[in-house]
Amino acid sequence: MQAEELRSLINEIHRQKTEKQTVELKAAHGGFPGKIYDTLSSFSNQDDGGIIIFGAADKPDFEIVGVYNAEDVQKKIMEACDQMEPKVRALITVCEIDGKMIAAAEIPGADRSLRPVFYRGAGRLKGSYIRVGDADELMSEYEIYSFEAFRRRIRDELRTVDRVKLSLFDQERLAGYLKAVKTERKNLSENVSDENILELMGVIYEGKPTLAGVMTFSRYPQTFFPQLCITAVAVPGTQIGDTAEDDVRFLDNARIAGAIPDMLEEAVEFIRKNSRTKTVVDGEGRRNDRPEYPIKAVREVILNALVHRDYSMYTENTPVSLEMYRDRLVIRNRGGLYGGGSLKQLGKGRPETRNAALANMLELLNVTENRYSGISTVIREMEKAGLPKPRFDIKRGDFEVTLRNNIYFSSDEIDKTDLSAAILLFCKTPRSRKELVDFTGKSQYYTMSAIIQPLLTAGKLQLTVPEKPKSPKQRFISAQ
Repeated sequence: MQAEELRSLINEIHRQKTEKQTVELKAAHGGFPGKIYDTLSSFSNQDDGGIIIFGAADKPDFEIVGVYNAEDVQKKIMEACDQMEPKVRALITVCEIDGKMIAAAEIPGADRSLRPVFYRGAGRLKGSYIRVGDADELMSEYEIYSFEAFRRRIRDELRTVDRVKLSLFDQERLAGYLKAVKTERKNLSENVSDENILELMGVIYEGKPTLAGVMTFSRYPQTFFPQLCITAVAVPGTQIGDTAEDDVRFLDNARIAGAIPDMLEEAVEFIRKNSRTKTVVDGEGRRNDRPEYPIKAVREVILNALVHRDYSMYTENTPVSLEMYRDRLVIRNRGGLYGGGSLKQLGKGRPETRNAALANMLELLNVTENRYSGISTVIREMEKAGLPKPRFDIKRGDFEVTLRNNIYFSSDEIDKTDLSAAILLFCKTPRSRKELVDFTGKSQYYTMSAIIQPLLTAGKLQLTVPEKPKSPKQRFISAQ
């Protein structure tokens, strides 16, 4: 970093009155700060590294205070870096601002195969940190394990499950798989027993089923791993805790269990069932119904969560979560990006696969292509549907995908001069009684009796559950 770049960065921080994901301030005007190892660790353990600035105070004023001795600060920085495992190689810059000396240490992000970088004096469990916003937080035991699992090439999906018997597998699915192996893997088509094929493909190990085999072929894996499932909820608002009429917190909720192929289909159906439909009228007046989210994109996101989640003992009590809100769909699984990939590279290149044996099994069952095309497909399908780009995030070991719809919009965008006409426009998407009352700003009695009922009588509005007019799941949709 050049001196002028450092000055510009300090001025920006002073103006914004905040530290950053990649910037930490240390006053250091009365001596070298005692707490630096956690920041050296956290910056080393993130891809973008970070910069520690000495001589600038943090909250509340973020003022320039200068360092007590620039030469000694540089010496102490290097000594601290030598106390890290592996050692950190910092690039130090010194400059003068308003007559006060400032020092900056640029900390590079360590290669993932070397992480976690930790303070030797505290040890790996107590000396490994991760950056969260502008704070350094102690890594969890699982976060430390995830780095070690990659470095040591631990194959968690191939650990054996002693309690499971092959007789509990879906024999029809297993037979179809063996047939596919013999067809697609020519070197296994002759003179290789079925048992040896299952051993070679990772379905079993030394005669015992592997976790990958259980999750693919068992009739009910949750007998042994109750939380290796999907929890799905449909929320009436834009955040957990929002309620509909009668304080209903969830429009629908389910615990989706079974083998991965079965969970995939059931989860897709859950989203299909709870999705709203956008009606588009073409130039000739014909109605075309479009799903809230492109089903192909939905399927790929769920499949990605099931196939590439972490299956270690640290995460077997954490299900995949599926949350449907009025404005978005969020799918979350345990396990961040595997290997050396980054969010910027998603959909590009060929990242390493966390559960290669599992992905191979599902490929032969025609559940997945296993050609690194899933993320690209999600991005492309959302674009084709005219929807916002999908958002991918990594949050403390969780991989999270957010798909946003373009159906939900603020009532402020509709002219309410004619409430009946406004309601018909608002109800292009199915709406609940509470949504209608909130939209009109009138009482529930007036809204339903003076506005909604005449529209229903005229056939301009329709019920989504006509056989149960008072159902709490009732929605009203425009008929035109």
